[in-house]
Amino acid sequence: MTVTPDRSSPSDPTASATETIIDRFVGSNRVYAETFKDGGMDARPVQKVTVVACMDARLDLFAALGLELGDAHVIRNAGGVVTDDTIRSLTISQRALGTRSIALIHHTGCGLLGLTEDFRHELELEVGQRPQWAVESFHDLDGDVRQSMQRVRTSPFLLHTDDVRGFVFDVHTGLLREIH
Repeated sequence: MTVTPDRSSPSDPTASATETIIDRFVGSNRVYAETFKDGGMDARPVQKVTVVACMDARLDLFAALGLELGDAHVIRNAGGVVTDDTIRSLTISQRALGTRSIALIHHTGCGLLGLTEDFRHELELEVGQRPQWAVESFHDLDGDVRQSMQRVRTSPFLLHTDDVRGFVFDVHTGLLREIH
């Protein structure tokens, strides 16, 4: 069940043998905090938009969309699928924090493409308990974007469903392709 990455992670020659990646995060945060300035931003996104996207590490959403810190809420999960928890976050984003637009972004080469619900069965066999969540895998990338848009547009909890758009991000070119 373990997945091996295609490339090894960079190693820091100054890191100790027992230092973990999270230890490095803490160290990097200390350096970051030395020059950090509170910009006085509100929790409400300046652009009044929420982006729902895959958690894939190849997607640099801020750079790809021209976003700055404070511009948007970004919700990420495996596949960028619209689950009950995604609806929960979108509802809070809209009703409590004023967002109005939603961009859904899936991508080429997604790890959920072709994965099946057998994944849950394998987990159950391995750990002795069936996961309560669905894998939400898919074989048709464009179709899954359409399904996600439909889930958002039909949710009774969301106030603003008139500006919901879906896209596929190409991991090789960096371009978005809109799905209608």
